Amino acid sequence: MAKPWVKFPHADPAYRYEGAALKKAWPRLHKGDCEPYPKDGAVADAWRHYHAGDFQTAVRAGTEAGSAGINAAVKAQCVYAHYLERDAKAKLVHFDEAAKRAEARRHEAPKDANAHYLAAYALGRYGQGISVAKALAQGMGGRIRDALERALVLEPKHAEAATAFGAYQAEVINKVGALVAGLTYGAKKDAALAHFQRAAKLFPESPIVHIEHANGLLLLFGDARVAEATKLYEAAAALTPADAMEKLDAMHAKDELA
Repeated sequence: MAKPWVKFPHADPAYRYEGAALKKAWPRLHKGDCEPYPKDGAVADAWRHYHAGDFQTAVRAGTEAGSAGINAAVKAQCVYAHYLERDAKAKLVHFDEAAKRAEARRHEAPKDANAHYLAAYALGRYGQGISVAKALAQGMGGRIRDALERALVLEPKHAEAATAFGAYQAEVINKVGALVAGLTYGAKKDAALAHFQRAAKLFPESPIVHIEHANGLLLLFGDARVAEATKLYEAAAALTPADAMEKLDAMHAKDELA
């Protein structure tokens, strides 16, 4: 029997965008990933479940809706695994499943910027789960970099891809050093900072943009940038979440500050 999913602990009517409310709120809800409003009602429903924190239902609805619903399914599964799944092995299973779905989608729809980003996102979370060193040894670094680069070429305003690219470069530099990171993985300190700053300009309302920026500063500079990182966490914690993911991000920022 499949293990039951953990319930989203911060359910709020404000995160339920029923009927026309979803389309009205769409520009704010998807300012970070630039996902276009769905033409298919079943895909829209999958995103409704995602925004409300009904992650398991979103995964099921997204996959059942076909290729156009895969982005909703992948994002729901990754957010769930990252924040709510408590079992380490189960987390990896979720990220692996999500990465495979996203890879299939990006090959079916090569002009879908979000599909490329989500493939990198799922693979990146999987790599963090097995350790950055193992992920790099298995060739995941190049795959993540290529997917993020493609996402940003297709959609330069993709704030979450810019954030992820900054985080990727910061983690690689922290793990293997600046020289090897630059020569082998195309990761550079200045580029990482530029991506974080780009994301902050594109989507300052997003908690995760500030959180990953803070994490990147600590990876790149350690204690020398703790004060700045703390301010970024404080900014993330003070934001008003628009949906379940942002609520989980903001709560994470508060936990880190505590």
